[in-house]
Amino acid sequence: MNSQKKIDIVNEVLEDCILAFPVSSFIISLYKQYQQRGSLSKKQLQGLYSKAAKIPDISVGKLGTLEAIIKRMPTRYKSELPAPAPLFEKDKEAATLIETILAKYPAHKRVLYLKAKYDNNEVLAANEISELRKFKQMIK
Repeated sequence: MNSQKKIDIVNEVLEDCILAFPVSSFIISLYKQYQQRGSLSKKQLQGLYSKAAKIPDISVGKLGTLEAIIKRMPTRYKSELPAPAPLFEKDKEAATLIETILAKYPAHKRVLYLKAKYDNNEVLAANEISELRKFKQMIK
Protein backbone atom coordinates (compact mmCIF):
# COMPACT_ATOMS: atom_id res chain seq x y z
CA MET A 1 0.00 0.00 0.00
CA ASN A 2 1.56 3.25 -1.18
CA SER A 3 0.31 6.18 0.89
CA GLN A 4 1.44 9.63 -0.14
CA LYS A 5 0.79 12.65 2.03
CA LYS A 6 -0.70 15.48 -0.01
CA ILE A 7 0.90 18.80 0.82
CA ASP A 8 -1.42 21.80 0.98
CA ILE A 9 0.83 24.79 0.34
CA VAL A 10 -1.97 27.36 0.49
CA ASN A 11 -3.02 26.13 3.94
CA GLU A 12 0.59 26.14 5.16
CA VAL A 13 1.17 29.69 3.90
CA LEU A 14 -2.08 30.79 5.52
CA GLU A 15 -1.01 29.27 8.84
CA ASP A 16 2.42 30.93 8.59
CA CYS A 17 0.73 34.26 7.91
CA ILE A 18 -1.62 33.82 10.88
CA LEU A 19 1.40 33.19 13.12
CA ALA A 20 3.20 36.24 11.71
CA PHE A 21 0.13 38.54 11.62
CA PRO A 22 -2.25 37.26 14.35
CA VAL A 23 -4.52 40.34 14.30
CA SER A 24 -4.80 40.71 10.52
CA SER A 25 -8.50 40.45 9.71
CA PHE A 26 -7.62 39.91 6.03
CA ILE A 27 -5.56 36.78 6.74
CA ILE A 28 -8.15 35.46 9.21
CA SER A 29 -10.98 35.90 6.70
CA LEU A 30 -8.92 34.19 3.98
CA TYR A 31 -8.18 31.30 6.33
CA LYS A 32 -11.86 30.87 7.25
CA GLN A 33 -12.92 31.01 3.62
CA TYR A 34 -10.24 28.49 2.64
CA GLN A 35 -11.42 26.12 5.37
CA GLN A 36 -15.05 26.43 4.23
CA ARG A 37 -14.66 26.38 0.44
CA GLY A 38 -11.33 24.69 0.00
CA SER A 39 -10.07 27.31 -2.44
CA LEU A 40 -9.37 31.00 -2.90
CA SER A 41 -9.71 33.26 -5.92
CA LYS A 42 -6.71 34.48 -7.87
CA LYS A 43 -6.92 37.98 -6.36
CA GLN A 44 -7.16 36.55 -2.84
CA LEU A 45 -4.11 34.37 -3.49
CA GLN A 46 -2.24 37.41 -4.80
CA GLY A 47 -3.10 39.26 -1.58
CA LEU A 48 -1.96 36.26 0.45
CA TYR A 49 1.30 36.15 -1.52
CA SER A 50 2.01 39.83 -0.87
CA LYS A 51 1.40 39.33 2.87
CA ALA A 52 3.49 36.14 2.96
CA ALA A 53 6.38 37.83 1.13
CA LYS A 54 6.70 40.22 4.11
CA ILE A 55 7.44 37.35 6.49
CA PRO A 56 11.22 37.13 6.80
CA ASP A 57 11.55 33.43 7.73
CA ILE A 58 9.03 31.90 5.29
CA SER A 59 10.32 29.20 2.97
CA VAL A 60 11.21 30.38 -0.52
CA GLY A 61 9.82 27.12 -1.86
CA LYS A 62 6.38 27.84 -0.40
CA LEU A 63 6.36 31.30 -1.94
CA GLY A 64 7.47 29.88 -5.29
CA THR A 65 4.78 27.20 -5.21
CA LEU A 66 2.11 29.78 -4.27
CA GLU A 67 3.29 31.99 -7.12
CA ALA A 68 3.07 29.04 -9.54
CA ILE A 69 -0.49 28.31 -8.36
CA ILE A 70 -1.42 31.96 -8.97
CA LYS A 71 0.11 31.99 -12.47
CA ARG A 72 -1.67 28.77 -13.39
CA MET A 73 -5.10 30.24 -12.54
CA PRO A 74 -7.02 31.96 -15.33
CA THR A 75 -7.26 35.74 -15.30
CA ARG A 76 -10.85 36.86 -15.57
CA TYR A 77 -11.63 40.15 -17.25
CA LYS A 78 -14.89 41.98 -16.80
CA SER A 79 -16.42 43.19 -20.00
CA GLU A 80 -17.50 46.79 -20.17
CA LEU A 81 -21.11 47.40 -19.35
CA PRO A 82 -23.23 48.44 -22.31
CA ALA A 83 -24.51 51.99 -22.29
CA PRO A 84 -27.74 52.19 -20.33
CA ALA A 85 -30.75 52.08 -22.61
CA PRO A 86 -33.42 54.72 -22.11
CA LEU A 87 -36.42 53.63 -20.10
CA PHE A 88 -38.64 54.11 -23.11
CA GLU A 89 -38.34 55.30 -26.67
CA LYS A 90 -40.17 58.44 -27.69
CA ASP A 91 -42.93 57.72 -30.16
CA LYS A 92 -41.88 59.24 -33.49
CA GLU A 93 -45.42 59.05 -34.84
CA ALA A 94 -46.74 61.14 -31.95
CA ALA A 95 -44.06 63.78 -32.59
CA THR A 96 -44.97 64.09 -36.26
CA LEU A 97 -48.70 64.23 -35.46
CA ILE A 98 -48.15 66.98 -32.87
CA GLU A 99 -45.96 69.00 -35.24
CA THR A 100 -48.44 68.66 -38.11
CA ILE A 101 -51.42 69.79 -36.02
CA LEU A 102 -49.57 72.67 -34.34
CA ALA A 103 -48.31 73.88 -37.72
CA LYS A 104 -51.93 74.43 -38.76
CA TYR A 105 -53.41 75.36 -35.31
CA PRO A 106 -50.61 76.61 -33.03
CA ALA A 107 -53.01 77.50 -30.18
CA HIS A 108 -54.80 74.11 -29.98
CA LYS A 109 -54.96 73.60 -26.20
CA ARG A 110 -55.32 69.81 -26.12
CA VAL A 111 -52.45 69.29 -28.57
CA LEU A 112 -50.30 71.78 -26.63
CA TYR A 113 -51.01 69.77 -23.47
CA LEU A 114 -50.03 66.52 -25.21
CA LYS A 115 -46.90 68.22 -26.60
CA ALA A 116 -45.91 69.28 -23.07
CA LYS A 117 -46.40 65.70 -21.89
CA TYR A 118 -44.33 64.41 -24.80
CA ASP A 119 -41.54 66.95 -24.16
CA ASN A 120 -41.42 65.92 -20.46
CA ASN A 121 -40.73 62.32 -21.54
CA GLU A 122 -44.09 61.09 -20.32
CA VAL A 123 -45.61 58.18 -22.19
CA LEU A 124 -48.65 59.12 -24.25
CA ALA A 125 -51.52 56.70 -23.74
CA ALA A 126 -53.08 54.88 -26.69
CA ASN A 127 -56.24 56.98 -26.47
CA GLU A 128 -54.17 60.19 -26.59
CA ILE A 129 -52.38 59.04 -29.74
CA SER A 130 -55.71 58.10 -31.31
CA GLU A 131 -56.93 61.59 -30.38
CA LEU A 132 -53.98 63.09 -32.24
CA ARG A 133 -54.77 60.94 -35.28
CA LYS A 134 -58.39 62.14 -35.14
CA PHE A 135 -57.27 65.80 -34.98
CA LYS A 136 -55.00 65.24 -37.97
CA GLN A 137 -57.87 63.72 -39.96
CA MET A 138 -60.01 66.77 -39.15
CA ILE A 139 -57.47 69.27 -40.49
CA LYS A 140 -57.07 67.45 -43.82
